[in-house]
Amino acid sequence: MSLSSNRHGGDGGEVRASHILVKHQGSRRKASWKDPEGQVIKNTTRDSAVSQLKAFRDDIVSGKAKFEDIASRFSDCSSAKRGGDLGPFGRGQMQKPFEEATYALKVGEISDIVDTDSGVHIIMRTG
Repeated sequence: MSLSSNRHGGDGGEVRASHILVKHQGSRRKASWKDPEGQVIKNTTRDSAVSQLKAFRDDIVSGKAKFEDIASRFSDCSSAKRGGDLGPFGRGQMQKPFEEATYALKVGEISDIVDTDSGVHIIMRTG
């Protein structure tokens, strides 16, 4: 029995995921490691961010690109340094839409577009 916060059984244990985040003008923090002044982010619409992510997802799913490579080059999250890897996390540690999308995936699956206060993401469950 693990001691993680597994309330009421079910799928409450920890998961592990990688993600690619594209920030846009509606994002809570309009700066990132690759855009410290937020010049690009402030001029990126949500629709444009979603289009970028859809293209990334298509390339990954079709085998043209690796998730980690796209994440390390294009993700606005500091996890880009680790190929998008967020490490293990449990319920209540991530924003709700992100958490729900991750727990709904099977290991190896990639989500559709997920909206949070941080921006838009695609998530790959890795554990």
